[in-house]
Amino acid sequence: MQVEIAEERILVFADRVSGEIAEAKAWARRIEAFGTLARMSGLLARPRDDEFELVYREKRLQPFWRIAARAFARFERERTYQIALGSEVKQVTIEGRPREIAAHKTHVSGLETCEEDTRRLTLIDGLTGQEDARLGAYLGFAADDADAARLADLAAEQTVVVPPKARASGLVRDAVAKAIGKIDADRILEERVELDAVDLCYRPVFAFRYRRAGKEAVVEVDGLTGEATTAGATFEQHLGKILEPKFLLDIGAEAANLFIPGATVAKLAIVKGMELRERRKLAKPR
Repeated sequence: MQVEIAEERILVFADRVSGEIAEAKAWARRIEAFGTLARMSGLLARPRDDEFELVYREKRLQPFWRIAARAFARFERERTYQIALGSEVKQVTIEGRPREIAAHKTHVSGLETCEEDTRRLTLIDGLTGQEDARLGAYLGFAADDADAARLADLAAEQTVVVPPKARASGLVRDAVAKAIGKIDADRILEERVELDAVDLCYRPVFAFRYRRAGKEAVVEVDGLTGEATTAGATFEQHLGKILEPKFLLDIGAEAANLFIPGATVAKLAIVKGMELRERRKLAKPR
């Protein structure tokens, strides 16, 4: 079996909602963020604006994986076909040979040459490692290619770059295993699995934390769709933290050795090249 794995990419989706608009949307949902009691009290006497304090705001890039797989197989198998005959038929000859008849049926054998070509798109939440088809809603938005240096620049601009907990190596193994499937064949003539895309995608999310009467609540605003949700969270602990090239380019030695001889060396060469570039940048006179 032949397995081909596309080069990993990092894609950063461009904002469609500005920080100012996101903050206005969050402010409009601040009462709901504090729960049912706050909403009910708001019906009786709307809380004053000065009762709410915005104590923290962030823009973060939240990860998900896009893995596109294609499995192709060409194979042969022997099959026996049943042919129904009329009740009046007493004898039947096929290809010059008389055939046995039982219960008004006869049988012939044949060799089937088959092809199966299947495609599967898997979208995986980078934080939970779980498949989530709802992430497909983001694929229609514009995204730019990025690398570790670009993410470092974004982190320096006070964007929270959230590292994915789900690693590429495990996801690729799973994708290949699921793509292979089970073939009903006597002889396989050709079989290959292609991972056309292994993309680490980053989508923008704005989060605002409010304080009221000693309690805090968070409103999130999706930077692509503009949807505001009150069951949000913040990632302050990740502020300024970026992903290392070794992590971003990790198909993993285990997976690479299984499928592509020599791929580990190629990956290490990419990583070393990125490290060398960073050292040269630091060594440049200012």
